[in-house]
Amino acid sequence: MLKKTFLFLPALLLLCTLTFAQNDSKSKSSEKLYERGDKNKNVKVKNATNINTERLDFSPQYYQNGIVWVSSSKNGNVDSTTNEPFFELFYAEVDKNGDPQKREPFSLQLNSQKHEGPVSFSRDFKTIYFNRNNIKNEGTKKKQMKKNPMQIFEAERGYFDWEKIKYLPFNNPEFQFLHPALSPDGSELYFASNMPGGAGKMDIWKVKRTEGGWSEPENLGPGVNSAGNEGFPFVHESKVLFFSSDGRDTTENFDIYGYNLMGGAAAYSLEAPFNSAGDDLGFILDKNGTKGFFASDREGGYGRDDIYSFEAPDGIEGIDVEVPMEVIIVVADSASQEPLEGALVRIFEQSADGFLEGDNLYDVDLVPNPASPNELVLKLIRKDVDAMDDKDVPSKKTLSNGEVYAEMMASKKYIILASKEDYEDGELLYSPVELGEDGKIMMYLKKPACVTLKGNITADGSDQMLEDVNVTIVNNCDNTAQQVKADQNGQFIFCIPPDCDFSISAEKDGYETAISEFSTEDMKPGTELTANIKMSNAAPGMESGSEADPDGFDGPMEEGAVIILQNIYYDFGKSVIRAGAARELDALATLMRKYPSMEIELISHTDSRGSDEFNQQLSLARAESAKEYLMRHGVEANRVTAFGYGESQLRNDCADGVECEEEDHAFNRRTEVRITKIDVPIKVEYRVKKP
Repeated sequence: MLKKTFLFLPALLLLCTLTFAQNDSKSKSSEKLYERGDKNKNVKVKNATNINTERLDFSPQYYQNGIVWVSSSKNGNVDSTTNEPFFELFYAEVDKNGDPQKREPFSLQLNSQKHEGPVSFSRDFKTIYFNRNNIKNEGTKKKQMKKNPMQIFEAERGYFDWEKIKYLPFNNPEFQFLHPALSPDGSELYFASNMPGGAGKMDIWKVKRTEGGWSEPENLGPGVNSAGNEGFPFVHESKVLFFSSDGRDTTENFDIYGYNLMGGAAAYSLEAPFNSAGDDLGFILDKNGTKGFFASDREGGYGRDDIYSFEAPDGIEGIDVEVPMEVIIVVADSASQEPLEGALVRIFEQSADGFLEGDNLYDVDLVPNPASPNELVLKLIRKDVDAMDDKDVPSKKTLSNGEVYAEMMASKKYIILASKEDYEDGELLYSPVELGEDGKIMMYLKKPACVTLKGNITADGSDQMLEDVNVTIVNNCDNTAQQVKADQNGQFIFCIPPDCDFSISAEKDGYETAISEFSTEDMKPGTELTANIKMSNAAPGMESGSEADPDGFDGPMEEGAVIILQNIYYDFGKSVIRAGAARELDALATLMRKYPSMEIELISHTDSRGSDEFNQQLSLARAESAKEYLMRHGVEANRVTAFGYGESQLRNDCADGVECEEEDHAFNRRTEVRITKIDVPIKVEYRVKKP
């Protein structure tokens, strides 16, 4: 195999791996796992077969809930200087197993008739730094293409695409400026360049953000740079710099190295399986230091350079894997401060968007859409503590001193739920960095400050107690509802707040719905009320629950019903679902797994901004993206049909040329779910929405 030629490609230089001859026996079906030696024995590396091509795929970077990387498409325009297609940027969402899924173009604005990439993003993904050929040199186009160095640009995220693209001031059109890598805190930008003052051919440099822009470039010195080529920097949260070099050993192949920016003596090799007999580059690592991606042309791949994912459960050399800390949770009575024995404590790790993963923590809630009473809105709400199954959500029971012991990661955030009979449930948002010197987390539970409503349900005209009656009580003060089922003795109990008016309904097959109203005005907490409810036999053709719902939805959800998914957020002008913004799709997936006969149409709508053609294509792509999301969450493809209606069905007056607030445009951006088939109607239920 031939050495990659970095210095003899004036249009690309260190950009990638153009001239390296590959083994023709590579196969996309290969997912060979490379296992490192004693030092790295638990690391596993896998080819990302879903996104790799027979050409070049390299330089992955994290973006939203996926990765962006550089690829040379076989159908792309060819650079006459290199006889290779121009490089473009692609995006793929990563599934829960860490595997990239379907590849798609990342940006119409950034992908041009020039080379683009690699890239780096700010922590909030609102700013991008990327490479592009500098075509602003003076002279003819022929002269420009002959020189055409790579330079670093910056852009901001707009509504439709990246915008406000600008050339960074520390560039020099006489030299190459490659592989921008922003530090996690955004204060420094690292890159590779062959400018004068370096140690070798290509060195890694950095600039610092200042009030006036960026500082002058600073060489990282001999701890990182060699007489050869260094490039592809990546700065981890732990202040460790990862990069690739071909000048630190005698193989002249690119290997991946680490360097401690806080005072490392010298760079160190990551060794196998990260480094191979081929070229290995573009290494990135997640915050936890246990998963990531890199590129390689090693044997067993599919293309000339492939993207590989890896798992390193024991961590990476130079990165300290976080060790859990032991904490003590104390549950006590809020009034007496006395510890509570036998309280149940459940601990959930909170994701970055505040969501708790796992279907077992959530119920699907369907409620009428206030803006359109004939539509339903699908909600995903956390279950009541008492409804959680200990097999799925393990609980710990407090000892006589009110304590339970748990392990937490200092860098994580948690939600702690505590419950005990005769007490209101307690909830605490908590991060271990807030732990006091005594290592204890205090949770105080309150006695219910409510009026107790006890009920007895009997058949009208007799003393027969009716069991399995669905009882719903609606609080007319805040429109929340609670639901309970009467026991075998026809009895039920509610804890309701004072000084409110309520509606109560009882439903049972074969009986007419019984509805009554009452008030707790001027009642003190601790007061008890008794409701004696009589239910009459239903007339022929009448069933319990057939009357119109008091909140506007008439009857159960059947074929033809429409559910509005208002809160699925896509990236600007794209079909990519933003990280943490598909929770209603999670709810829909839960619903469809619960009812396997359910088949739907997914219909996506945009607002009026942008051309009709653009919005039509965008809405279809968004619907297809939502369908793929459902498929990844256990819904069969043949149960979902995707349609895009663009801006053709606006729900307000925000048409072309009309100035509207953002919230009015957002009202038009939605995905509708139309049920085309279901064997069993779905009952619309109302639940208490706890904090």
